[in-house]
Amino acid sequence: MVEDHYSLPSERTLLSRSPKTGLRCKMVLQAVSKVLRKSKAKPNGKKPATEEKKVYLEPEHTKSRITDFEFKELVVLPREIDLNEWLASNTTTFFHHINLQYSTISEFCTGETCQTMAVCNTQYYWYDERGKKVKCTAPQYVDFVMSSVQKLVTDEDVFPTKYGREFPSSFESLVKKICKYLFHVLGHIYWAHFKETLALELHGHLNTLYVHFILFAREFNLLDPKETAVMDDLTEVLCSSPGNSGATGDGASSGASGAQNHVKER
Repeated sequence: MVEDHYSLPSERTLLSRSPKTGLRCKMVLQAVSKVLRKSKAKPNGKKPATEEKKVYLEPEHTKSRITDFEFKELVVLPREIDLNEWLASNTTTFFHHINLQYSTISEFCTGETCQTMAVCNTQYYWYDERGKKVKCTAPQYVDFVMSSVQKLVTDEDVFPTKYGREFPSSFESLVKKICKYLFHVLGHIYWAHFKETLALELHGHLNTLYVHFILFAREFNLLDPKETAVMDDLTEVLCSSPGNSGATGDGASSGASGAQNHVKER
């Protein structure tokens, strides 16, 4: 496992901020309500845009980080380290961090508030072991993701931890699949629950995690640009430092912006 260069507060730490969970929920909801009222304001009497304003793109929020570490250097494969070992340790770490980040807002992600697994104009479906398309709520989808990834990263035949064990020939494709699902979870947190994350003052953690994850995926080509196009605007802002822009072709960007009001299914 690689050493963590940043950490998210544990669930116990978050809960300990208030002696009563009910009071904590009320305080968070009040803070979220203030953000919601601010974002729904109609300047100059103009009608609000058809597409909801992306609060996470506001400069005051995108500049928030918990570290100024150069992640581009961190993601590079170290000398004398096996590629599969590097992919395995980082993938496992990202899984735990993204799972923890989602847990901070999970009480607000319900079957009622998030009836579909949506990110911007894209709606995701789960596919079971038989390849059957399953429409589910966002919390159900995330549960499917975390359960399936947990099963993979703890399987010695897939993520071997004992000396002498070999990685399967399909290992890289499995890592790509895991990264795709984890990206969906990150995207949903930004799209549907950034205001709650902001109220909890955890947006710096989320931005840092997103940058690290995206730069790692780019370094080893683990995510299809078409898959990540839905969040290209955020990626460009957070990862726009020289050398970190990556390959987000004009086709992907124009495809995402050209269908703002059309829901895509994946």
